[in-house]
Amino acid sequence: MQHSTSPSGKEHTSVAIATINRLIALFDEAFRGVAAPVSMAESERLAILVHHSMDSKKRAYHTAVHVFAMCDGMQPLQVLAALFHDLVYVQLDGGFALPVAGLLQDVTRPQGDALVLQPLPADDPALALCAAVFNFTPGQILPLYGGMNEFLSAVVAARLLQPHLSTADLLAVVTCIEATIPFRAPDADGKTATDALAERVHAQYLRLFPGCDPARAQAFVQRAVSDAVALGNRDVGGFAHPNAGLFLSSTWLLIDESNAPLASPGVYSLQEYRSALVRMNGFLGNLNPAHIFLHYGAQPATDEIVRLCASARCNITFACDFLDAKITSVAIIEALALSTGTDCPVSMFLGDIRSAYGRPDRVEDFLPAAPRSTRAVNRELLNVLEKGRALESSNDLTASPLTAFIYRTMGHAGTQAALRHAQQMFDGTLSPQAFLQTLDRDMVRAILRACARIALSRSEALHALEKTL
Repeated sequence: MQHSTSPSGKEHTSVAIATINRLIALFDEAFRGVAAPVSMAESERLAILVHHSMDSKKRAYHTAVHVFAMCDGMQPLQVLAALFHDLVYVQLDGGFALPVAGLLQDVTRPQGDALVLQPLPADDPALALCAAVFNFTPGQILPLYGGMNEFLSAVVAARLLQPHLSTADLLAVVTCIEATIPFRAPDADGKTATDALAERVHAQYLRLFPGCDPARAQAFVQRAVSDAVALGNRDVGGFAHPNAGLFLSSTWLLIDESNAPLASPGVYSLQEYRSALVRMNGFLGNLNPAHIFLHYGAQPATDEIVRLCASARCNITFACDFLDAKITSVAIIEALALSTGTDCPVSMFLGDIRSAYGRPDRVEDFLPAAPRSTRAVNRELLNVLEKGRALESSNDLTASPLTAFIYRTMGHAGTQAALRHAQQMFDGTLSPQAFLQTLDRDMVRAILRACARIALSRSEALHALEKTL
């Protein structure tokens, strides 16, 4: 809530604009910016479609909030592209969201778990334009992580915007959406995704405007692809955030979003939670920072690309260190669970995240203070573990007091060593009890006793296990 002063000098209170109204305003301002005679009623219709399509409860990161961040300071055609670029997210939404299903029902056909691009009707220039810009051909399986969602989002955008935009402006919008396909390495010949995109955009411009001045065509390509690069880099801009903790918060929203079992706090199991962390850790660990940010010609400048890649490398390293510590922490609880029974809900050993009946008991309530240790730690990482990530998660605590206790006790190198042993347990080459015996005995016993206060049905077995450690 913000306070402002009225013309009369009296202070009044203003509140944030409703999400749907912000979307309407963005459409209206973008259309005005390209002198498109679009009514406010049409801007409202488009905004409602975007709002409903992105309102899935399964979405945590790819929401209207992300769209607003994408639009800030962008040019009108970039704004229109940003409004549509994440509209379709098949694996999150469980197919096509109802508002866009009718616009896409003739575009693909299912083949097992995949979607195949249907033949392109001769009377559908919007679909043909999208297929050409994305380099997709009828009969091919649309690549799940290689542009499927972006392509389908572009088709919806092109079909809805076609009555309102010039052909060149529509091509520019589709170009911008294509550039939001993330994490593409150069091809075998060293050609970047943006160079290949520029070639396709140039070919489409010549097809759409036969006999045009070559200089005019090249100027369009330069402007359209440069704008697309700026939007694509805004989409992944969090990787270069100067605050590693904020980058981590966004990463956590992606973990929430991309792991369906985590949508049920208090129900998801230790192994489901651990598997989600391991998958994200593997993804980040294998991500080449040089393949995150786009460049085309002088956009952005070479020194800026170097800065972006360096920042991304630091943030990825920080996030992986955080995930390493979290996985180690969960592995210890998983080992306690498997040594006394079977896999079980995380909340059974650690307590609920929140409760309608008041503050729930949590395992950290029964931990002793971490012992003084001379073992080296990453202070920034420890701070995030103890004080919490910047953004709330509906499926997890922002702070990680149990992980902080373990990290303080074992230090950074000790946590990494424990993770290597945990991996052996995950692989089945080390028993859960043997894994626990590789760790600091006093630390394990402290955690075990705290868990025994929470896990009522395992309390007796935990105390029996303690005698063997």
